[in-house]
Amino acid sequence: MREVVGDGWLEPVHPAPHLGEASQLSIMMSARRDLLSTWRDVDYESTILDFQLLGRQMVIVNTPEGVRHVLATHNDIYERKGPQMRRALEYLLGDGLFISDGETWARRRPLVAEIVGKARVPGFGPLMAETAQEMVAEWSALDPQKPVDVLTEMGILTAEIISRTLFGVRLGRVDARDVIEAFAEYQRRIDSFNIGYLLGFDEGLPVFKGLALRRAVRRIHAVVDKVIEDHLAGRGDHTVMLDMLQIRQQRRPDAPVGRDSLRDEAATLFMAGHETTAATLSWAWHCLSKAPWAEAALHAEIDRVCGDRAPAYEDVPKLAYARAIVEETLRLYPPVPILARQAGQADRIDDVEIKRASVVLVSPWLLHRSPDLWEHPDRFMPERFMGEERPETYAYIPFAAGPRACPGMNFGLTEATICLAAIAQRYRLRPAPGWSVETECRLSLRPRGGLPMLVEAR
Repeated sequence: MREVVGDGWLEPVHPAPHLGEASQLSIMMSARRDLLSTWRDVDYESTILDFQLLGRQMVIVNTPEGVRHVLATHNDIYERKGPQMRRALEYLLGDGLFISDGETWARRRPLVAEIVGKARVPGFGPLMAETAQEMVAEWSALDPQKPVDVLTEMGILTAEIISRTLFGVRLGRVDARDVIEAFAEYQRRIDSFNIGYLLGFDEGLPVFKGLALRRAVRRIHAVVDKVIEDHLAGRGDHTVMLDMLQIRQQRRPDAPVGRDSLRDEAATLFMAGHETTAATLSWAWHCLSKAPWAEAALHAEIDRVCGDRAPAYEDVPKLAYARAIVEETLRLYPPVPILARQAGQADRIDDVEIKRASVVLVSPWLLHRSPDLWEHPDRFMPERFMGEERPETYAYIPFAAGPRACPGMNFGLTEATICLAAIAQRYRLRPAPGWSVETECRLSLRPRGGLPMLVEAR
């Protein structure tokens, strides 16, 4: 792992790329442990490469034009997620929106977009701020000399926000921790590589469901089912998801959404909604702890915008630097760093011929760190997102792009900005002595083994 702190600049922790070629065996072994451990220097260049892995064509698309081709203009060819991701998540999420395609995806996308889309965010904003302030208050009892796992704390916070905003149900620390611990166990146990696909099975092979994996899924489903039951029974503060479901059924009485389908979508919203933002906030705290100039700029902005008043949803447009920190963190640590698509038919991208059923890898991790597209690509520089000039659309894709772009993008950005400002207003987070932070990617990108930090009052 590489991390360099300079005078007024920071290159936060990341795996160093491999130099030269690696054998197929070493690629497969490395990928099964950590999907980011296999990249070479050449893979970060703005180019399109293909290679064979046990006879299966794999294609790396790392140019904005190529990304547009795969995710937008030719999405009909590359609609399906890669078999590795589909197989790895189907046991947990069923046929939820994240891994579904075809008619199932087309039927459910409008429902999910209505639930978490941009128009809903103003109604959710006050709940986000209120929940963040509750964690701020809880942290006042922490021992400043005793590290806390910030990854777990951010998971508890974002899981609570998801539960309250979408389902109107208070989750509580016990149930939130159950989900967080169970999903961490799920990621440790699941096969995110699926060698069956490389051996000729175009759909991959079902994953082995060992006892630990089954136990993790039961823990997650128990919490999600409880939230859904309370929501459907009207025991929550509001009925957003139920209201949207009823509207959806009125519009499409020929395609009702059953309870199992609702559970799959609820599990998808719950898991994707809390995991991605929790990881982003955790990485942001790590970067700020090593970049005092950025932390000082954030504190100055919060003091100017909010004073002693708690940050509110209405402050978000004025918290430009806080949002820039979130966006720069998403550039350096995209929660889903590899977007794999399976070619539904033969195609051609530039001078690379794509075979049917090949996996095409669009990697935000590589794209966001390409030296051809970004100045000092490995450095933490929130200022990139402060000016009028925005990064090229298909060079910055933390929420994917095209028809399958994350419908909760505005929800997540708003949530992360509010939570960052609320906590930074009252606390500084410092690295735990003796702890070396490392990246780890199996299904999502997170700090390996958690992120212990000291919480100091400002």
